[in-house]
Amino acid sequence: MTVPASGWRDRMVLGIATMGPCGHAPVAPGTFGSAAGLLLFWAVRASGSLAVELAVVLAVTVVGVAAATRAESATGRHDPGLIVIDETAGMLVTLAAVPVGLGGAAAGFLAFRLFDIVKPFPAGRAERLPGGWGVMADDLVAGLYAQALLRLLLWVTGA
Repeated sequence: MTVPASGWRDRMVLGIATMGPCGHAPVAPGTFGSAAGLLLFWAVRASGSLAVELAVVLAVTVVGVAAATRAESATGRHDPGLIVIDETAGMLVTLAAVPVGLGGAAAGFLAFRLFDIVKPFPAGRAERLPGGWGVMADDLVAGLYAQALLRLLLWVTGA
């Protein structure tokens, strides 16, 4: 889907909302947005700072709300599939402060995708919030569910 952008600011904001090319993937753009979140997670985790990790989650969420609001306005549609910054934020929430290696991150990725698709309560309701809040909120809820499942799996396996 092509999105009209009147100026460089619009193009920049839409580029953020779509996480560059991720939202323009011909199939499963949400999965590509989640993968972008996984890559961003590894980059941030390399800092070794929990404060940096949590600050990035907050920043992506706040920027995501603004960018998603603008992208909805530009497309004239509620939560169009090309907006994937919400999946990026949800993936960051899934793995925030969770001691995982590659296998745990992969499990978190799968858990997040599952909860993002199924949308257990209250994710479906959160999606009804206005503007970018609705775009972001259901994925943040899915990220919380995925994090809870991931922590349970780590506890059960003793990892």
